[in-house]
Amino acid sequence: MKQNPLKILIVDDEAPARRRLRELLAELVDVVVVGEASNGREALAVLNEIPADLLLLDVRMPEMDGMETAEQVQKMQYPPAIVFTTAYDAHALQAFDKNAVDYLLKPIRLERLQKAIQKTRTMRPMQPATAISLPTKRSHFNIFERGRVILVALSEVIYLRSELKYITVRTLQHEYLMEDSLNALEQEFGEQFLRLHRNCLVAKSQISGYEKRKKTHDESHWVAFLKDIPDIIPVSRRQLHLLREFSKPD
Repeated sequence: MKQNPLKILIVDDEAPARRRLRELLAELVDVVVVGEASNGREALAVLNEIPADLLLLDVRMPEMDGMETAEQVQKMQYPPAIVFTTAYDAHALQAFDKNAVDYLLKPIRLERLQKAIQKTRTMRPMQPATAISLPTKRSHFNIFERGRVILVALSEVIYLRSELKYITVRTLQHEYLMEDSLNALEQEFGEQFLRLHRNCLVAKSQISGYEKRKKTHDESHWVAFLKDIPDIIPVSRRQLHLLREFSKPD
């Protein structure tokens, strides 16, 4: 029985490298190139519109490199298989830690590419079940919204607030919702964010000051102010010492 063509997305920041892969793939049967991207952001945008079975994914790229792209891809409901392509063999071990099917060194030879594609066909039925999201530090959050993936850079996030089972991700222009654990986010991004309340992490770079406010005639509470937005963040008594320590002049 004839098998369906393997749908391939080429991801590389260098146009000659993408062209070379297209030329090699044209020599093979039962494969079809469904698109190209010059970095991880573009690749995820393409995958929102066009499904692929395999990513031929460069490691070193601007904006979002291959390793982070692989991690974001593995969070998709039906992630494509990944074959890394790079000129640097130092990334091999890390590539396989990302559940890559294979790892190709540039300049890529036709026979080696063919073996990687055959390996993909063999392993493809197992991909969704075996894909593992490894705990690496992210530079972006991937927000699922109306069937699409929106990438929000960590540097743009002002605060993260827990509300029921969702996390509100607040940036200067927007609020997004994502499913995550505030405790896990604090462990991952504790260097950039300060926990001011049991339900809120605030970017340290955004804290402009704090003060005590009267609640009733005999009660008071602390709040923190932010630099770029008017939102006022409550500060729990338990966390006040962290804010004071952070606000001390050097």
